[in-house]
Amino acid sequence: MTMTVLDTRALNRATLARQLLLDRAGLPVLDAVAHLCGMQAQEPQEPFVGLWSRLRGFDPATLSGLLVGRKVVRTHLMRRTVHLVTADDVVAWRARHDTMLRQRVLGVYRRELAGVDLDELAAAGRALMADGEPWTMGDLARTMAERWPMPQPRPLGEMLVSALVPVVQLPPRGVWRAKAGVRNVPISLWLGRELDPPAPNGSDPVGETLVRRYLAAYGPAATADLRAWCGLAGLPAAVAAVRGELVSFRDERGRQLLDLPDAPRPDPDTPAPVRFLPAFDNALLGYDDRTRIVDDAHRGVSIAGVRVVLVDGRVAATWTVTDGAVTVAPLRELSRSDRDEVAEEGERLASFLSDGETRAVKIA
Repeated sequence: MTMTVLDTRALNRATLARQLLLDRAGLPVLDAVAHLCGMQAQEPQEPFVGLWSRLRGFDPATLSGLLVGRKVVRTHLMRRTVHLVTADDVVAWRARHDTMLRQRVLGVYRRELAGVDLDELAAAGRALMADGEPWTMGDLARTMAERWPMPQPRPLGEMLVSALVPVVQLPPRGVWRAKAGVRNVPISLWLGRELDPPAPNGSDPVGETLVRRYLAAYGPAATADLRAWCGLAGLPAAVAAVRGELVSFRDERGRQLLDLPDAPRPDPDTPAPVRFLPAFDNALLGYDDRTRIVDDAHRGVSIAGVRVVLVDGRVAATWTVTDGAVTVAPLRELSRSDRDEVAEEGERLASFLSDGETRAVKIA
């Protein structure tokens, strides 16, 4: 049977719709974080801009309140990067990521950790943190180095907080306009409930949930895109288990794309408003093939921590905040109408970032 081919523009509009970037949504903040399957939060303040660009009337105090109120948490999860995820999702998903997290830390520090029994390290870390007092990674590393001496103990601390002991980063880290270092506490102690255990061998209910949730927020997408988003290699069985629920397409490169049958796939000619995205936004990082939203020539901006501007749904500029003004640097020629729309949205962003004190925008 011949599959429908979705061109790049059709995929772009589908992505914008799923990512709440085609129209600002009226969702509660907690529901938006859940829909997006968490938000990349390596830089603590970036999720605020990501939600401002996606939600109508977004109040940053609401997100801060959810973090302090333990409804959302900051933790290492997808791709071993720090994500802002709902408490319910981290409880359900964390065990499924254990192996990937351990392997990714070993990919960086395999030589340094060669003589360390990771199960013993994990037990020692859990015992040290069992009283609920917060620990910095550096303090954990130095304490563990008394038992596992090494010239630079950082790998011990990084393995603990990134992989072996499921922890959250405590507020005020991640609170609106707060500057705070990383202090870690076990997730179960912070939330007052245990993490869901790993599924029995032969079943992968969390993997199946991740497939459905990913497609709802990022589809249509290939299995390589799914893997690039979560970092999990062992999802073929989960994809196969839900395959009968899904519909299939092809992209212009011939890849098979999967999707939920009733998920939005807007007309490719649907107008797309200018949107300012934060650094490391998953609208870019959530795919292996990112051509639906960024040209190959500019693919590097998605992994360089550069904030980008979408014009007609595609990365067309970068942006920074300088002396209170939003400064935009186009990556290609912008028409007069495009520049006007960028300036208008930039003024709204500047006002948001400054509590209405400035609407200054500079376009290079």
